[in-house]
Amino acid sequence: MKYDLNEIKKDVYWTGYLDWELKVFHGYSTPHGSTYNSYLLLDEKPTLIDTVKHYGFKESLDRIEDIIDPRKIEYIISNHTEMDHSGTIDELLDYCPNAQVVCSPKGEEGLKRHFKKRWRFKVVHTGDELDIGKRKLQFVLMPMVHWPDSMATYSSYDKILFPNDAFGQHIASNERFVDEKDQGFVFQEAAKYYGNIVMPYGAQVLKTLDVLSSIDFDMICPSHGLCWRKQEDIQKIIECYKKWASYETENKVLIVYDTMWHSTEKMAFKLNEILKEEGVVVKMMNLQDVDISDIVTEVLTSKFVLFGTPILNNCMLPSMASLLMYLKGLKPKNRYAFTFGSYGWATIGFKEVEEFIKEAGFELMDEGKYLKFIPDEKELMQLASIVSIIKEKIKG
Repeated sequence: MKYDLNEIKKDVYWTGYLDWELKVFHGYSTPHGSTYNSYLLLDEKPTLIDTVKHYGFKESLDRIEDIIDPRKIEYIISNHTEMDHSGTIDELLDYCPNAQVVCSPKGEEGLKRHFKKRWRFKVVHTGDELDIGKRKLQFVLMPMVHWPDSMATYSSYDKILFPNDAFGQHIASNERFVDEKDQGFVFQEAAKYYGNIVMPYGAQVLKTLDVLSSIDFDMICPSHGLCWRKQEDIQKIIECYKKWASYETENKVLIVYDTMWHSTEKMAFKLNEILKEEGVVVKMMNLQDVDISDIVTEVLTSKFVLFGTPILNNCMLPSMASLLMYLKGLKPKNRYAFTFGSYGWATIGFKEVEEFIKEAGFELMDEGKYLKFIPDEKELMQLASIVSIIKEKIKG
């Protein structure tokens, strides 16, 4: 099948796969689908940077065949072992059996474990160079951004950085560049991607950003979503990554809750009301309506998170347990939390909520507010005390 050629720069082609139907990835929602980006560099030694997920092989191969005979590929660079990027290396090697697979030391380990094959590996380290003709490709190992094997490939000839999962977004799009889409939408998806995938690895991200600061690039081609080519967009996403990796937050409050008979909901609405009256920026999210991955996107920039749940069988609701377990893995730092909710017989279940929140990395600001059955207006006004604490912390 003939496709429109996606030439990113002279002799640099996008040969990836558009996954329009993807709705869940790594446990978080992807309503806009995604792309698995693969890039073909035409040179004396044609080189492919990353492959695609297994079911995208035919489309990716067709794109390659529209440009060159795949048998001419001499190098397949695997920046990251995860199967949405390495998933079709084995099939591709049937077409270019003499090609070498270029990867990090941990990448070699991972690929051998995944595929159980003895390919022709070329293992590289930070600063190593691969001569493919007019291009001399360089490599930057970036362990735990977001796997131990992760690395970036840099083409000084093209001034392109290929950082695999860093700077990506889950967006399926016929456009290839960020500046061809709505900027707010793209940066929101980039934030969601960082929050749900990269958040636990702030220290490693900062270390990688420091190394990348000495590299002269004017384009970033990640392995998911759109490429960054306008300088102001590149600078903005790098600044965002610095902020996110440093766990910087804004003086805003996120109220996230679930409810059974609307009592906890009444508490959430009262907190929202009082906070707004006090001029505090606040957002409410109901676990019945919002995916936990979208809640994490808001957690990424919120200094204060208020968690509300009723008690069911001496435990928090399963929806809240799911969110807190998810947050425990993401390890957000430098954030404050407060708990609230309705109960019928005993408050013991809230102890579990509090412990989960502390294990997820939040600092509890005060004792939680727990009201029996249906709260009246006088009881709801007890929540004003936590608003006062939030205002003091904002001032301080």
